[in-house]
Amino acid sequence: MAKKEKLAILGGPKAIKSTAENMFTWPIITKQDEKAALDVLRTGRMSGLDVTMKFEEEYAKWHKTRYALCHCNGTSSLQAAMYGCGIGIGDEVIVQSLTFWASATQLYSLGATPVFAEVDPSTFTIDPNDIEHRITKRTKAIIVVHYCGYPTDMDPIMKIARKHKLKVIEDVSHAHGGLYKGKLVGTIGDVGAMSLMTYKSLAIGEGGVLITNNKEIYERAIAFGHYIRHPYTLTIPPLKRNEGIPFGGVKYRINQIASAVGRVQLKHYRKRMETIQKAMNCFWDLLEDVPGIRAHRPSRKSRCTMGGWYFPRGLYVKEELGGLPVSKFCEAVTAEGYETTHGANFPLHLHPVFNDVDVYGHGKPTRIANTKRDVRQPKGSLPVTESMPERTFDIPWFKHYRPRIIKEHAKAFRKVAEQAEELL
Repeated sequence: MAKKEKLAILGGPKAIKSTAENMFTWPIITKQDEKAALDVLRTGRMSGLDVTMKFEEEYAKWHKTRYALCHCNGTSSLQAAMYGCGIGIGDEVIVQSLTFWASATQLYSLGATPVFAEVDPSTFTIDPNDIEHRITKRTKAIIVVHYCGYPTDMDPIMKIARKHKLKVIEDVSHAHGGLYKGKLVGTIGDVGAMSLMTYKSLAIGEGGVLITNNKEIYERAIAFGHYIRHPYTLTIPPLKRNEGIPFGGVKYRINQIASAVGRVQLKHYRKRMETIQKAMNCFWDLLEDVPGIRAHRPSRKSRCTMGGWYFPRGLYVKEELGGLPVSKFCEAVTAEGYETTHGANFPLHLHPVFNDVDVYGHGKPTRIANTKRDVRQPKGSLPVTESMPERTFDIPWFKHYRPRIIKEHAKAFRKVAEQAEELL
C-alpha cells in the first residue's frame, strides 16, 4: 500500500499544484457579447424593447412556453410571478426557509406572508412530505426553489397543489437548464421565475425572466410592472380598462444591454452547460467512495440534471470522520489549494425580518400583520433546515472539462477525508 501524503495543513505538499487558469472564470465573454452590447449602447436603445422582445421569444422557445417576460432582476420577476398568481393581502404561501431572501420577502409588499417548510436533507429542496399539513384556508400558493441546481421533487408537489387548488411558482435562479424527469425546470408549475445576474449559471449582467403558459399570469405580471406594454399586450378586461400606469407602482423593464448579452449567452449556454455538467460529474465520480462526503446530485437514472450547477455543494457526514467539525475539514481542504467554506443560505425563518421587523408601520411585525394567526417559526421548528449550515460545504464550480485539474481538486477533498483522524 502506497504511503499517504502528509496533509498540507500539517506541513505536507499541497494536492493542487496546477494553476486554475480560467477554470472558474464566469461568465464567458466573447467578441460576440461585446458587439451585441455596443450595438445597443451606440444606438441609444438601452431602454427600448426590440432587443428584449427577441430575447424573450428565444427564451420562451427554449422552454417551449407561450410567454417569457424579462425583468430588471430576478427579485422583480419573482414578485411579478407572485402577483400574477393573484397573491394578495392575508394570503399564506408555503416556501422553504433554506434559500436566498428573494424567494420569499416580496410577499410582504403584496400583503401576504410566507409559511416555511422543511427541506429534504439530501436534496436541500422543499420536502414534499412537509407541505400538506401546513395548508390552511388562507394558503394561496407553493413556491419551490431548485436550490443549488438540484431539481425539486415536483410530482408530489403538483399533486398536492392540484388537490388544494394552489398555484405553484418555481424559483429557477439556481437551475437554468436543469431537468426534472426530462422536463425543463420552470415549466412544470404554473409559472417559473429566475435571476440572470452576473454570478448565475446563465449570466447576462443583471436581469430576470418569468416564463408561463398561463395568459392571466402573464398579463397580470405585465400590468404590475410593465406599463409601456399595456396598450398592445393586455386583453383581459379588468386589466385592459385600467392600463397606462403600472398596478404595482414599479418599473421592471430590463436594460437592453443585458438583453443583448443574454441573446448571445443563451445561444452558447446549452453547450457550455453540458461541459460544466461533464466536469462536475467527473469531480464527484472521483469521490464516490470517499467517507464523510456525499455528492449533491441526482442519480443518472432519474432523468434529472443540475443545469449549470450553480452554487455547488457537497453533503458532509461528520459521523463517518470521527466527528470532525466541517469547519476543520474545510480549513484542511483550503490548505491543500482550494479555498472552501461550509454552510449555505441562512435559514430565513430565524432572521429578524421574518420575526420582529415592522416594515410598513403596522404596529406589529410585518410577518403577522395580515394574518389571523401567529405563523412565526422559532428556533427548533425546522431542525433539518437549521442543521444544514453544518452539513454542507462548497466545492469547485468548474467551467471547463480539464481532467488533470479536476483530479487535483478531487484529490484535495479525498486526501483530507481519508486522513481525518490526523485532525482530531
